[in-house]
Amino acid sequence: MTLSFHSLGLSESRVRHLEKAGFTVPTAIQAQAIPHLLSGRDVVGQAQTGTGKTAAFSLPLLERIDLNSHAVQALILTPTRELAIQVYQSIRAFGDDKRLHVLPIYGGQSIDLQIRRLQRGAQIIVGTPGRVLDLLNRGDLKLNQLNWLVLDEADEMLNMGFIQDVEKILSQAPHERQTAFFSATMDPSIRELATKFLRSPVTVTVEQPKAAPARINQVVYIVPRGWTKARALQPILEMQDPESALIFVRTRKAAAELTRQLQAAGHSVDEYHGDLSQAQRERLLLRFRQRQVRWVVATDIAARGLHVEDLTHVINYDLPDSVDSYVHRIGRTGRAGKEGTAISLLHPLDKRKLRDIERHIRQRLEIGTIPTRAQIEAHHLRKLQNQLRDSLASERIASFLPIVAQLSEEFEPHMIAAAALQMAYDQTRPSWMRLEHTLADDPIVDEPQPQPRSSHSRSGGHKSKPIKRKSPVS
Repeated sequence: MTLSFHSLGLSESRVRHLEKAGFTVPTAIQAQAIPHLLSGRDVVGQAQTGTGKTAAFSLPLLERIDLNSHAVQALILTPTRELAIQVYQSIRAFGDDKRLHVLPIYGGQSIDLQIRRLQRGAQIIVGTPGRVLDLLNRGDLKLNQLNWLVLDEADEMLNMGFIQDVEKILSQAPHERQTAFFSATMDPSIRELATKFLRSPVTVTVEQPKAAPARINQVVYIVPRGWTKARALQPILEMQDPESALIFVRTRKAAAELTRQLQAAGHSVDEYHGDLSQAQRERLLLRFRQRQVRWVVATDIAARGLHVEDLTHVINYDLPDSVDSYVHRIGRTGRAGKEGTAISLLHPLDKRKLRDIERHIRQRLEIGTIPTRAQIEAHHLRKLQNQLRDSLASERIASFLPIVAQLSEEFEPHMIAAAALQMAYDQTRPSWMRLEHTLADDPIVDEPQPQPRSSHSRSGGHKSKPIKRKSPVS
C-alpha cells in the first residue's frame, strides 16, 4: 500500500498545502521519522542529503508550533550557511500561515540585523553553531521556551570542528524538549552525543544503494611519479573539455591554488570555499548555473551549497576519506537520464582507496591514460575537421568565396584552405599549447603512462566520451 502524508498523522490542512505544492508521496526517511516525531519521541535519523530529511523534521515541527507566541520554540542547527538558507526556504514553503516567522542566522551577515529581527520575534531559528552561540552569549537569543532542537548533518558538524559549540548550545537548551539528530553517517562520536543529549531516541535509517548510478562513466587516472596533480589534470581537462564541472579538493588553499593555475591557462573557472562572503557565494552560484563560469573548484563542505542541474563532470582532484562521500559526490552528475562523467586523480601510493571504492560500489573502475600532447592535438584537429564539414554545408560560405577567388590568383587553392584551417585551429587549440613558453618549467611530455585494465575485466562502467566544447562565456 502506498503511504500518504495523511496516513503519517499530519493535519488535513498541512496535507492539502503539501498537495498544492506537489508533494503527495512521502520519502522513506519521511515515512519512518514523521510518526515518531509527531508522537513526541526523540529521533536519530541516518540519511544522505537529497532523501527528504528536511521535510522529515520540519513537517512535525510545524504541526506543534504555537503561532500565537513569538518566542523561539524550535532551533535547527546546520553546519553551513548554505544549508541554513535551504532549510529556511523549505520550512517557509511547507508553512502556509502568515503568523509563522522563520529566521536564518549565520556568519557573514550583519549580526545587528539579526538581533533586530530576533527582537521582532521568530518561532523557528535556523542557524550555524558559531553565530547561534554568539547570540546566546550576548543574551539576544533566548531558548527558555524552546520545545524542539534539530541537529542537521551532524557528521559535518564533527568534520568542521563545531562539536564543542554544539555541545554548549545543547547544554543551554531546556532539558524538557524534543530533539532530533540527522546524519549521513553514524560516527561513534555522533552516537556518544546522542546518548548524552537525547532521551531514549528511536533510530531510523534509510539504506543507500552502494552501487553508483549506471549512467556515470567513472575513470581513474594514476598520477605519474614525479608529477603534480595539477600537471596531470590539465591534459585530462583539455581532452574532456567539460561543459560544466565541479572539481573537489581537500582544502581552501588547494582550491585557491588550483583555480589560479587553471585560470592562468585560460579556463573559465572559479573557486568556492568557506572564506567567501555570502554575497560572493551567491554571485558565483548564479554565474555557475547560467554557465558564465564552466568549472568550479570547491571543498567538500562548501560544495554542499552548490546544486546545479545538468552537471556534466565531477572531478575528484582529491579523493574523499569515505567511500560514501565518493558515491555522494559523483551522484551530482548523470541525473535525469543523462550521462555524466566522474574523474578521479590518484597517487600510486593511494591505490588502497581505489580498492575500497571498487569494493563498495561493486564494480571495477576504468584506469584511464593521461593524454599526451600529440593525442590532444589530434583530438582537436578531428573536431576542427568536423566543424569544417559543417561550414562547407552552410549557406554563409558563399560570402567568403570572393576572398578565395582573389587569393587564388596568388596561391594554390589547397594552400588557401590549409592556411584558413591553421588560423581556425590556432584560435581553438588549448590555451596551454598557445602559451607553452610560460609553462616551460612543467611541460606536457609524452611519458609512459599506466596501462589501462583489460576491457574484459569486471568493469561495470564505460569509457569516458569527450563532450562537445563550448566557448566560455565571459
